[in-house]
Parts: sequence; C-alpha cells; structure tokens
Amino acid sequence: MTAQWAGQLTGQQMGPRTGVAYLAEGTGDHQGLAIVLFTLFVSVTLAITAWAGRRRSSSVEFFAGGRLFTPAENGFAIAGDYMSAASFLGISGLIALFGYDGLLYSVGFFVAWLVVLMLIAELVRNVGRYTLADVLSARMRHRPVRIAAGTASVTVSILYLVAQMVGAGSLVGLLLGGTGAARTWTVIGVGALMVVYVSFGGMRATTWIQIVKTVLLMGGTIALTVMVLVKFHGNVDGLLRAAVTGSGQGEAFLAPGLKYGGSGTSRLDFISLGLALVLGTAGLPHILSRFYTVPTARSARRSVVWAIGLIGAFYLMTIVLGFGAAAMVGSDTVRASNEAGNTAVPLLAEELGGGSGTTGGAVLFAVVGSVAFATILAVVAGITLASSASVAHDLYATVRRSPRHAARGEAGNPSGQMEEDEVRVARFSAVGIGAVAIALSLLAQDQNIAFLVGLAFAVAASANLPSLLYSLFWRRFTSKGAVWSIYGGLIPALTLVVLSPVTSGEADSLFPGVDFHVFPLENPGLVSIPLGFLAGWLGTLLTREPADEVAFAETEVRSLTGAGAV
Repeated sequence: MTAQWAGQLTGQQMGPRTGVAYLAEGTGDHQGLAIVLFTLFVSVTLAITAWAGRRRSSSVEFFAGGRLFTPAENGFAIAGDYMSAASFLGISGLIALFGYDGLLYSVGFFVAWLVVLMLIAELVRNVGRYTLADVLSARMRHRPVRIAAGTASVTVSILYLVAQMVGAGSLVGLLLGGTGAARTWTVIGVGALMVVYVSFGGMRATTWIQIVKTVLLMGGTIALTVMVLVKFHGNVDGLLRAAVTGSGQGEAFLAPGLKYGGSGTSRLDFISLGLALVLGTAGLPHILSRFYTVPTARSARRSVVWAIGLIGAFYLMTIVLGFGAAAMVGSDTVRASNEAGNTAVPLLAEELGGGSGTTGGAVLFAVVGSVAFATILAVVAGITLASSASVAHDLYATVRRSPRHAARGEAGNPSGQMEEDEVRVARFSAVGIGAVAIALSLLAQDQNIAFLVGLAFAVAASANLPSLLYSLFWRRFTSKGAVWSIYGGLIPALTLVVLSPVTSGEADSLFPGVDFHVFPLENPGLVSIPLGFLAGWLGTLLTREPADEVAFAETEVRSLTGAGAV
C-alpha cells in the first residue's frame, strides 16, 4: 500500500500536473457549482438574519440573544465561533507543509479550552453582562478600566478578523481561479456581509448562523476524514509513510524541526506560540461574550463541555486531513497553490473525489470550499458583534456618561434610552470595524491563517487574560493595576509584532522590501504575556488607592454562587 501511494505521488509531483498547472485543469469544472453553493449559504444566512431582525432590539436581545439559548445550542455556537478558517484551512495546511511541527496548532488550540472550563466560564457568566469590561468594572468602577478593556477587545477582534478575511481571499482565489482583484473583492464582500449580519440580526442571528455552520463543518470534516482513512484501508501507518514521501522531506517530516527547532530562536518561537495558543482563548472577546447568551452559570459550563467535545473531535480530524493532503496531493503542490498552505484541504477534497478534471473531484472540491466559506462568514459575524459590543457598551457608553456616573458603574447597567443608543452605535461601529479589517487583510494575503490567528491569541493572552484573572482571584487588585495590566500587555505585544520578521525583513513579511525588525521572534507571547502580568502586579503595588475589599467580597460571592447575576 505504501509503495503504491509513493509511486502515485512521485509521478504526480514530477509530471506536468504540478503547481498552478495542476490547479488550473479543474478550475472551470467547479466554478459554477461553487457559486451556486456560495449563493445558497448566503441566502440561508440572510434569511436567518431577517428572521432575527424582526425582534425588538433591546440591548439584551442584540448583545446576548435574550439569554435564552440552551447549553447544547450555545455549545454548538461556541464551537462555530472557535473552529475558524484558521482551524479548517490553516492548521491542515501547516501539517501538510511541516508535518510534526504543524501539530502544535491542533494541540494548542484544543488544550486552551481546559483553561476556559476550569478557570473562567462560570465566573465570567456570573459577574459580567455583555463584555470583558463588565467583569473588571464589577470591582473597579472607573472610566479608564472600561476604556482600556474596550480598546484591547477591539484590537484583538480586528486581528482575528484579518485572519478570516485572508482565508476568504485565498479560498475564492482557488475555487474560482480568481486574480488578485477577485481576492480583493471577495474580502470586501465578506466585510459587507458581516456588517449586514451584525447590524440587522444581532446575537440571535449570529448564534443560529454559527450553529448551521458547525453542522456543515463537522459533517464535511467527518466525510473527508472517513474518505482519507478508507483510501488507506484504515492503515494510519500507511498514511504517515505516504505523507513522508509526498512531503519531499523524508523522515524529517514526522520529527520536530522543519518549522520550529532548527535554531535557538525558532525553539523560543515554538514556546512563545504554545503559550499564546494555550492562554489566548480565555482572553478572546467573542468567546467570552458567548457565556452571556445562556441563562445561568451552570448552563455556561455545560456549553463549554459541549464545545470541548465538538472541538476536540474536529482537531483530531484536522491532523488526518493535513497528513492526507501531504500524502495524496503532495506538499509541493499545496505550496504552489498557496505559499502558506491555506488551500490544502480543498485540494485534498478534489483528489479524494477522483482528481482534477473529474466530476467527482469538481463536486467535492466545490462542496468543501463552500463549507470553508461558510465557516469564514459565520466566524467574522461573531467577532464583529463582540467588537461592536465593546465599542458601544464599553467605549461609547463610558465616554458619553459623566465621570461621576461612570465611577458608580452605570455604564455597565444603562437606562432604557442608553440601551437603545448602545445598540445603534454597535450597528454603526460594525461598518468601521469591517473597513479596518478589510484594509489590514489586503496587506496580509500571503500569510498563513493559523499563524495570523496565533498573533491574535498572543495579544489576547497579553492584554485581556492577566487583568481578568487578577480581577477574579486577587483581593488586592486595583483600578490602576487593571489599566497597567491591559496596556502593559497590549502595547508590547503590538510593538513586538511590528518590530518582528512578520512585518519586515523576510521574503514572506508584510513589507518584504524593507527591514526594520529588531525582535527575532515571530510570535510575541513569550515576552508580552509575562509583561502583562508584571504590569498588573506593579500597578497594584505602586498605587495609592487601596483595593475595595467590600467590592471584591461581593464579586467573589457573585462569581461563585451566581447571586445577583443578570
């Protein structure tokens, strides 16, 4: 079996069907079907948005879906929010290109949920209302805390959006044989759709879109995984050996070091990325906001259990798909299609369907590509809603109110008129957030999606997680400590990314023609995450303002028991 596949792969890589030529053969076959499936999914999601938009747009309805979702529904929605284009396209592509080193992403993304389940899910649901800033302001009712938390949340959300839109451009460029202009218009189109979803449907529409997307994604991933295993008669060893042959890297493909570990710097990068992936999930605004869509903390915890089951199964399957792409398509062909490997899964689907030029290959290629496109649309809707909530509920509401009112925490518990204003501002802010994400994503079209998400995780773990943990568990934590913690993680993380090889100095940098990088690591987490914790500790020790012991006691009781939770 191994020899058979090795022979097929050798012929595939050495023959005329390599690189872009391999892709071009079947482009026309699946364009029509792909367009039909795209149109169908977009029509369904717009119908869901129209249905949800008929309800009264109170802040609870718009930001939290009325808190009426069941744990199973919310678990599917959480999984949909988390299983993004980075998971479906980026991770499988990294495994197809780098083998063992690509596994870090699958393991890191999944293990991160243990932090969420054990430390924050129930506590955040009990203490907060809509956003991360609500949790912090439960103890520290000051304008700077809300403004800092809102700024960090919007920044993380935009970085995450960039990754999804890069995936959309890569996907449509492959499916429709598009040029750079086609990829640009695709990114703009995705941005326009996400604004429509958020502006008219709010959390209810976004949640049901996520649920539909999760069902489609899990169904497609299961089907592909079963087909790969059947192709190798269930022989995992045969699959791995064929992947070794198809990779062109030999046995090194199954050992550490192809991407990380070749030097001391790359080993540090490996550790930095691991920290970011494991700790970043607990600081993602669109994940935290999901805990407010269920009625109780117990429901929030059960939602996470549902999500972990779905997410764990999914990431196990991405490993099979990544090695399957290396075995059946070949790493060189994947790289020729997209330098970052983002098109490995659609190419694998085409090969499983019979290959380029066959009806089965065209159909499966288009179906999988459409599922991936649905994944992107659903995730960008959830992220945009979370960032819009931060702009309206944290930034706008705090700035509009007087310092006296904000100090008493009224920005977190607004009046009826203020609630209407927040919903209106959230709808308009979705447009601005979408515009910024579109502009940045056009600069990052050649970056791997999973890598871009890793940067967003690093910023989330640096800026949001330290202040969240300190606020929930440290009695002496103060308002100055919270502000220092957020900015002390956010600013170094962004600065180090700008001064890293991600931005300049390398062939695959955002600006390859210049070199101003001084920070050697691609992921800043190893430095910026400890700085976030350190800044919060120093800010608390150096402040003259004593911690509010009564407020901490109230928050602790509320977080553990749910007494007084909204």
